[in-house]
Amino acid sequence: MSKKLTTDNHDRDSAGLKYVYPVISRRAGGLSIGINFNTNNACNWRCIYCQVPNLIKGAAPDVDLNMLEKELRFFLDDVQQGDFFERYQVDADNRVIKDIAISGNGEPTSCQQFASAIELVGSIAAEKGVLPNSSLVLITNGSLIHQQKVRQGLKLLQEYNGEVWFKLDSASKEGRSFVNNISQSLDSALQNLQLSASLCRTKIQTCLINYVEQGLHQSEKLAYLLALMRVKDTTDIKDIMLYTLARPSTQPEAERLSALPVEVMDEFAEEVRQLGFTVTVAH
Repeated sequence: MSKKLTTDNHDRDSAGLKYVYPVISRRAGGLSIGINFNTNNACNWRCIYCQVPNLIKGAAPDVDLNMLEKELRFFLDDVQQGDFFERYQVDADNRVIKDIAISGNGEPTSCQQFASAIELVGSIAAEKGVLPNSSLVLITNGSLIHQQKVRQGLKLLQEYNGEVWFKLDSASKEGRSFVNNISQSLDSALQNLQLSASLCRTKIQTCLINYVEQGLHQSEKLAYLLALMRVKDTTDIKDIMLYTLARPSTQPEAERLSALPVEVMDEFAEEVRQLGFTVTVAH
């Protein structure tokens, strides 16, 4: 019997495959088929809430596109025609493919074959009838969107009616340095966000954390809201996805992290809505 899939279990090896893995996603609202390009656990960021074990700084290795194709076809056949849902004890209301999410154990756009991989995944999903009823999603920190291979991949993603979930956890210099361990400026991030939105439908995803029970600082809230006002003026982005911790971090800061209280999340979501955005909250 396979291990029951829950929102707390995002094990990349749960299906015994190299690139493809199933999760029950809070944000997607059901079964999400994950695609992991970063099989070496390498990322160009180090978010303090990251659950990837043995995370290293770096880029995705070369992807074996032939193996990716075989795995995705095999997995989709298992879900659509096999006993996948029974083996993984998936609740009845989650027995539908909500999306195929290109995410994994690092920044997926660092893959050198990024555009080719997007085309491959999109074409198989369309052939198997997963698209257009489900979504094709890229989950990214957005830091490499200015690169040609990534821009080409986003154009292909748009052709499959896909969408980008663009990470913006903090809009302050201090917050970005602390939470994501990056030096990228907010201006650079918003430029890439604008580029993303011009190429493909884009949503903002934001992880809000409770560090040593300090809650959500007023200065962080203000910086974020001001950044969203700039987003509103320069893009057609309407959707903001706020979420907090559901799975334990594997980073050194893990013991000092916890989920934000429901009321704090909901209160902040309402402030964002007042700016004219559509907001979803995953507590």
